[in-house]
Amino acid sequence: MPLCLLTDPWLPVRRQSGARDTVAPPAIAATETDPVVALDWPRPDFRMAGLEFLTGLLTLACPPRNTGAWVRSFHTPPDADALAEAFAPLAHAFILDGDGPRFMQEREEFTAGANPVAALLIEAPGANTIKLNTDLLNKRGKVPVLSRAAAAMALFTLQTYAPSGGAGNRVGLRGGGPLTTMAIPPALPGKSEVLLWHLLWSNVPCGEVPDEDELPRILPWLGPTRVSDKDGRPTTPDDVHELQVWWGMPRRIRLDFSEGAEEPCSLTGQTDAVVVRSWRQRPWGFNYSTWGKLHPLSPCYRTKPTEEWLYLHPQPGGIGYQHWLGLVSLDAGETRSVAPAVAEFRRVRAAETGAGQAPWRLLAAGFDMDNMKARGFAESEMPVQDPTDPAAAIAHDALLRAMVRAAGEVVRLLANSVRRALFSEGATVALDAAPLAALRDRFWGETADAFFARAAAAAGGMGDDDTRTLWLKDIGRTARRLFDEAAPVDASGEGHPGRIADAARQMDFALRGYGKSGEGIFNALGAVLPEGARKAKNRKEKAA
Repeated sequence: MPLCLLTDPWLPVRRQSGARDTVAPPAIAATETDPVVALDWPRPDFRMAGLEFLTGLLTLACPPRNTGAWVRSFHTPPDADALAEAFAPLAHAFILDGDGPRFMQEREEFTAGANPVAALLIEAPGANTIKLNTDLLNKRGKVPVLSRAAAAMALFTLQTYAPSGGAGNRVGLRGGGPLTTMAIPPALPGKSEVLLWHLLWSNVPCGEVPDEDELPRILPWLGPTRVSDKDGRPTTPDDVHELQVWWGMPRRIRLDFSEGAEEPCSLTGQTDAVVVRSWRQRPWGFNYSTWGKLHPLSPCYRTKPTEEWLYLHPQPGGIGYQHWLGLVSLDAGETRSVAPAVAEFRRVRAAETGAGQAPWRLLAAGFDMDNMKARGFAESEMPVQDPTDPAAAIAHDALLRAMVRAAGEVVRLLANSVRRALFSEGATVALDAAPLAALRDRFWGETADAFFARAAAAAGGMGDDDTRTLWLKDIGRTARRLFDEAAPVDASGEGHPGRIADAARQMDFALRGYGKSGEGIFNALGAVLPEGARKAKNRKEKAA
């Protein structure tokens, strides 16, 4: 029998007791007996894509009409029968290996060269890499076979996060490797973990169930492909339904199915009567354009207020509090836009979930891509504690933005100081050189706990001036320690101790507010310069 992704058990999950299970999507809302708390895919990109799949499915099949309906379903989730009934009209569109339309695959059969199934995985070595025998770290042949469940998830992950794939192989609707963010509410009283239903429902936007005749404009595999070969014909929100933002299908793919013969899946170890060992692709699929700010789970940016909105992507160094402005702040400015689901949760829904008494968390994840090459998959969670007084939230955001800016000034100071200490004045060492980049990453990582602690204390009523004073101590202490580790003074006298000492002294002066760098740190934080630094600045200005 063909696999239906809405009615058959195929999702690996972990229950509250720790037990592992495989369930059909309607089971995700069960909250009474050993409820589901997480997806249990063996890969982080599958887990994140799985959350997107389920959130998009709920948005399509049974979105809340308004905030009141959202609140009711958050606290009293629908049972499995109710969800099954909501999913039923869509079941025909979520068949993976049937004779009709196939989930996320080109509608019409075609002939093309077969690719090994491992090439569905975004980090898999490309054909040229294999041809040149340069797949040294990420070797070929490690994933020879996938069960239908794993193949479905690999297919959805590729279509959703698709990077550049050579001539004619289009990127995902949000570009290659987009950053996805989701609000995670606090665990309800009596629950040790956040239930999967509450995580998903916290990010489902309000809306209406579309009419059945709209489905081909939402689920692109139900209709003909908008081929983009000759003129690169784009697919904009005006050309299809806006809900296609969840179901973009840039690649024209057909999976090849064969008998399983009890051969276990290379990723999950599960056996399946039908497996996937290869797949075929043809170029010039959907060429998505101007979809910025429409995906509920992705933050956006633009370089100028008059330019097009683009989706954010993870960068080397991971995701940390230094990205707080573009991921959480509701007043991010004209060139940053928080994901709509996160903004809605922070503005309205957090108060309905118990987040006033406990912090909620932001989940952020995505592939760090270098064009066609995946450098890694970044995933991070950060706590968000808002003031109980909504009127104080704007000032709280401004304080946190200032703390991030000040830390940015300090990390630049640190990198410059270490460069000055280790290299002669005429040396051309870029600030993004690997040793200095690693130093900056360490600074951000090692000040994260202090940032979130200060943020929580400020939300709880600590004065802004006290918070600024403590934060200056936190980032200054970390910068001094990292400098000492990166540029130690050799007891033998080698290594230019005078140059190291001079760099350390100048950095220390700046951390205490002296000089142009020190003024930049204090101004970024909105802190008043110490009296000695103000007098030194005045003397310098008079002398000039």
